[in-house]
Amino acid sequence: MERPAWAPRSVDISVPSVSRIYDYYLGGSHNFEVDREAARRAMEFMPGLPKIMQANRAFMRRAVRFAAAEGITQFLDIGSGIPTFGNVHEVARAAAPDARVMYVDHDPVAVAHSEAVLAGNDGTDVIAADLRKPQEILRSDRVRRLIDLKRPVALLLVAILHFVEDADDPYGAVAELRDALAPGSLLVLTHACYEGIPLAPERAEGAVDVYKDIRNPLIMRSREEIARFFEGYDMVEPGVVPMPRWRPETAPEDEDPYAFSGYAGVGRTA
Repeated sequence: MERPAWAPRSVDISVPSVSRIYDYYLGGSHNFEVDREAARRAMEFMPGLPKIMQANRAFMRRAVRFAAAEGITQFLDIGSGIPTFGNVHEVARAAAPDARVMYVDHDPVAVAHSEAVLAGNDGTDVIAADLRKPQEILRSDRVRRLIDLKRPVALLLVAILHFVEDADDPYGAVAELRDALAPGSLLVLTHACYEGIPLAPERAEGAVDVYKDIRNPLIMRSREEIARFFEGYDMVEPGVVPMPRWRPETAPEDEDPYAFSGYAGVGRTA
């Protein structure tokens, strides 16, 4: 397999990557056959996976515009993945030209490609760090140079927490990040869930098993478990809801049924 220029030498391109699979679902070009093969296997069980990812991205864009309308110009996107059209910095800058965006991901491919995309782009940066180690992020010199934690920040945890197992204490990590944010900050979150998937649960489990096979377990949590991530936040209306129902710009009834597979919400620190 020929290695493209954007793939770091340190990356094993024979092993599927969650970031590159996600890129494939969104119609991106930064993925390999091994990623596409894993994605197609998952889609044999859940053919609407690309629709779910598109709904996820559409929510993210609406939430970023909401944050900018609330006067927030700092964005910390953890688990940012591989940049695609309509990424956080593009949406934020369109709404607030002085917006600052810090991307964080532990996937070296996502970080390397982000560095290429962001080269020469003032007010944006990317670091390699892990959500499971919040202090690595909070104490990073590059984060501190770009993001003033004494002012409100929009913290984005979009489609990332369902890859953090309970043994790694995702609730503790989210609480640690919350405690570092200034009053008026926002938590923007999406999470996978069996509720809302227009399939029998045992069939949906087949797609979940594909992620387990590639050693990136997908943890499906209930709405109540997802809502727990917002402890210490005041919920922004309409609360924790299926992704197309969070402040929709078009009629949710027109959405593909798969778009309702997963929950989204925004909370504000007091």
